[in-house]
Amino acid sequence: MALIPTTILTGFLGSGKTTLLKRILTEAHGQRIAVIENEFGEENIDNDILVADTEEQIIQMSNGCVCCTIREDLRSTLSQLAEQRRQGKLAFDRVIIETTGLADPGPVAQTFFMDDEVAESFLLDSIVTLVDAKHAQQQLDDRQEARRQVGFADQIFISKADLVSADALEALIHRLKHMNPRAPIETVHFGQVSLAKVLDLRGFNLNAKLDIDPDFLKADTHDHHDHSHCDHDHGHCAHDHHHEHGHGHARHHHHDDDVQSFVWRSERPFDPNKLEDFLGAVVQVWGPKLLRYKGVLHMQGTDRKVIFQGVHQLMGSDLGPQWKPHEKRESKMVFIGIDLPRDILTQGLEQSLA
Repeated sequence: MALIPTTILTGFLGSGKTTLLKRILTEAHGQRIAVIENEFGEENIDNDILVADTEEQIIQMSNGCVCCTIREDLRSTLSQLAEQRRQGKLAFDRVIIETTGLADPGPVAQTFFMDDEVAESFLLDSIVTLVDAKHAQQQLDDRQEARRQVGFADQIFISKADLVSADALEALIHRLKHMNPRAPIETVHFGQVSLAKVLDLRGFNLNAKLDIDPDFLKADTHDHHDHSHCDHDHGHCAHDHHHEHGHGHARHHHHDDDVQSFVWRSERPFDPNKLEDFLGAVVQVWGPKLLRYKGVLHMQGTDRKVIFQGVHQLMGSDLGPQWKPHEKRESKMVFIGIDLPRDILTQGLEQSLA
């Protein structure tokens, strides 16, 4: 039986997760979706859609969706859903988990990799994060959970963009990109997101794509030294130092976020053994602080791309497609984490080159 794709929907309080969910739960989209609610706030979806005093934990909606509230832990809720589906009592094609506004999506994501029972029935598709344009800068300043939600995301939606100026929106997008250059960012209005942009994003697939906006690697015009490039003959890395040089345009506020990204590229191939030892050590030591990381690698001794990715201490790699004859063979890696040790990463990656 095919695995059930699962999406984690996260975002700060008031960012519009519930609006988006209500749409998913009531719209005639022909998809049978089970929504797991983990929101214990006043904007609980139950009040509007579900009969709040029901004893049932799992309720079938009129459009074929299923809604359930987590009363125990996520693992038992998922096993219960899978069991009812196997017995033919519930029909659904996919699951969306809404986390509480202050939740760290990391442990939720890890459940899908570390728990055998869950992994046998479910496949984690992606983490989608909603950001409220009006309050985001403050929330990102004050709450590490908010920054982690951005760091974990495979897709970021900005809501309430109409409530802020174009400059403020641009500054927010700029900040989000530095925290997470691998997630596409899009503004949405009142939860009006095409479901195709929420579902089947394959954020956790080992695929041969690593989309980092190429402009992210170049210093952009109004931030003269926003990136420092360490350009060596063999590899170079680009990373954002948030105006440590004292230049920069006044309208970008200088945020020293602890959640940051580190991008590395090199045209020289890696020595597979050296790299494996180094990445193994990095994950052992900094695993808890590494939120997401991914790379498409040029390895010595193979004509195929090597793809690796991970969440916290969980790392997987695989052989990808062959390098095309005219394609530039280059390793590209991105690490997103909390207070990443850039110097150690840079040095270790350089020493792992063949």
